[in-house]
Amino acid sequence: MTNKSHDGDVEFIRALAELLKENDLTELEVKRDYAEDDSLNVRVSRAVAAAPAPIAAPAAVAVPAAAAPAAAVSAAEAPTAASDDPAEHPGAVTSPMVGTAYLQSEPGAPSFVSQGQQVKEGDTILIIEAMKTMNQIPAPRSGTVTRIFVEDGTPVEFGAPLMIIE
Repeated sequence: MTNKSHDGDVEFIRALAELLKENDLTELEVKRDYAEDDSLNVRVSRAVAAAPAPIAAPAAVAVPAAAAPAAAVSAAEAPTAASDDPAEHPGAVTSPMVGTAYLQSEPGAPSFVSQGQQVKEGDTILIIEAMKTMNQIPAPRSGTVTRIFVEDGTPVEFGAPLMIIE
């Protein structure tokens, strides 16, 4: 924006912030052109608090009073267990998109891969359906499928671990 003052800009920005809030949006970006070399670029965003991760407390509740010190030790070790996220594994294959994962080309057909099977780089390991489009997911490397984290027909999120190839 140039140094020229436009009377409605502050009200315009306030209206954008209200629109953001009313529609439960996290970000809104607008460009307003006044003249050939005079414009206003506005981006309004707000932070959204993420839901806290669930804690495995039921195991601690079921522990008898005599074993309470052991429960305290296992609770102290919980952060290291949380770092065993399958998506962080070096052989993890993660979902490149949001959709529905299918382990076979059609119902009743054999699965593309199974646990313990050898795959070559580029082999189709599963399909993710997104917006009525079937997207073949290739193996990013050659190796053995050691774990499969999804079942046929389950929804997946972007970045969710699908399987591990070692």
